[in-house]
Formats: sequence, structure tokens, C-alpha cells
Amino acid sequence: MTLRSDLIVRFAEPNDCHTLFALIQCLAEYEKLSHAVTGDALALKEHLFGSPKYIEAILAESAGQAVGFALFFQNYSTFLTKPGIYLEDLFVVPEFRRQGIGKALLTKLAKIAIERDCGRLEWSVLDWNVSAQAFYRRMGADILDDWRICRVTAEALSHLAGQG
Repeated sequence: MTLRSDLIVRFAEPNDCHTLFALIQCLAEYEKLSHAVTGDALALKEHLFGSPKYIEAILAESAGQAVGFALFFQNYSTFLTKPGIYLEDLFVVPEFRRQGIGKALLTKLAKIAIERDCGRLEWSVLDWNVSAQAFYRRMGADILDDWRICRVTAEALSHLAGQG
């Protein structure tokens, strides 16, 4: 795995939102979850650059072409009493994999976490994505077998809020 000499990893800017959303759609297609994408580039732009700002993103570019991204937001550890970064999505276009781009994105996120005095950088990985799991382990990540994601959406969310 050789890092591309023309690789640029940078924070997303407002004019990147359509490109970023196209990459999100590619990620959904890769994960066989295209049907789950209900948002759009305008909502993404508002959440990236509006007030409040909910998320941040970095883009990886090679020869001027967007080839990957990481989308993340701040979380908090009560035990560490420190902020953290939660990586919502990391994606590299399949034909650009094994060129150091994923590592460059994670390295950039680690630097951001250290600059912000974060206690941890964390994310989830799909159980079937063994190649991603192996990659994350090579990058130094622990995969926590004893934790499960809990999620409440749509009607269940309204019901929980007492509105359904």
C-alpha cells in the first residue's frame, strides 16, 4: 500500500456538498443500503455549515477528483470527562482502495482529535465487512464485542417522545 503522491485530505467546503452527497450515495450502494438514503445535498450542507453545525467532513482528493470522505461529529465521554469524535462514515471509492487513502483519512481524524484534546475517536463497523474490520485493527482500533448499537427511528421515536 503506497500513499498516492497527489493525495490531498482537507475539510469539506460549502461547494463540496453535492460531491460529498454523491460519495454518500456510493457508500450506501456499497453497503446495499441505497434504499435507506432519504436525505439530500441541501440538508447535508445545512448540517455541515448552518447554525447549529451538527457534523464535519473531510474529503480525500486525487488529481482533483474526490475519492473518499470521512463524516464525523463531536461526542462526549462521561468517564473520561473529555470530548470525543464519532466517525459516522468513512468511505473510499472502490477503485482507489489499497492506496493509503483510508489511512490518510483516519490519520487526519486522529490529528483533529488530538488538537481538540479528545479522549477518543470511535466508530461502528458492519459485522459482515471483515475487510474493513481487518483494516481498522491494522490502524490500531479495538473492536468492542461486548457493546451493541441501540437505535430508535421513525414511528418508534415518535412513540418514545410521547407523540405516537
